[in-house]
Amino acid sequence: MLQIEKLEKSFGDKEVLKGLTMTVPEHSVFGFIGKNGAGKTTAMKTVLGLHKADGGEIFVAGEKAVYGQTATNRHIGYLPDVPEFYSFMTAPEYLSFCGEITGMERTELKARSGELLELVGLSSEKHRIKGFSRGMKQRLGIAQALLSRPKLLICDEPTSALDPVGRKEILDILSAVRDETTVLFSTHILSDVERICTDIAFLNNGVADLQGKLSEIKSKYRSEEYLLETENEGDLQILLQSFSDMRKTGVNKLSFRESENTFFDVLSFVAQRKIPLLKAERVEPTLESLFMEVVEK
Repeated sequence: MLQIEKLEKSFGDKEVLKGLTMTVPEHSVFGFIGKNGAGKTTAMKTVLGLHKADGGEIFVAGEKAVYGQTATNRHIGYLPDVPEFYSFMTAPEYLSFCGEITGMERTELKARSGELLELVGLSSEKHRIKGFSRGMKQRLGIAQALLSRPKLLICDEPTSALDPVGRKEILDILSAVRDETTVLFSTHILSDVERICTDIAFLNNGVADLQGKLSEIKSKYRSEEYLLETENEGDLQILLQSFSDMRKTGVNKLSFRESENTFFDVLSFVAQRKIPLLKAERVEPTLESLFMEVVEK
């Protein structure tokens, strides 16, 4: 649905994008990950034709995106990080206004607005937008972005300023629309990505350091990690002295990776010396640990 090839963008002498290449599969929920200031917003605004690229190409639904000639935007719905509204309108009035601007027929617009307000949980909301919470505004913004049935929905940091309840609501909506559209959302909140994303790309130093199916990346790049908790400090020290790659992680707690020591070798050692364990646990690799491991290489 979206293909970015060797995208470059600088502001003055600051290089933000240094040859970004990434592919967003159709009907995926794609997490565009990077720390604040990494260039996620710059990349998305360049896709939208709001920034002129210094180099590279962008294709949306097979069509080349060109700065100043944003024909490809007919395929895109966009939710900025801080959406703005006409505060004196109600939610239905705002969607009606947006639909009329884009030339939607009244019958279709009314039906589509009702469908989307139901989807985002605002169908019974009668107050004007000026009384909406941040989460309600984000939900209305998603409804507006989906109004014309776009092939690609782009959301810039949609959950960053929300409380846990608001974040859950937005993530549930983004996950629910996957059958209807392709979702690309930027974030630095890795737990949000792990919850709903099928594919990811890590933006680091102006390029995508890592990208692909989330499940495949976890399987390929990160070995299993194990946690052990001993009954006392003495036993923990015995293990640390016997297995050089073990790391202390807390009081009477240590960890090791399968690639360094096999779990069965450690258990055999523990059994032979009759070391009492309070816990032996396999830990699934997290996106955060994976990202730090790849970036630090």
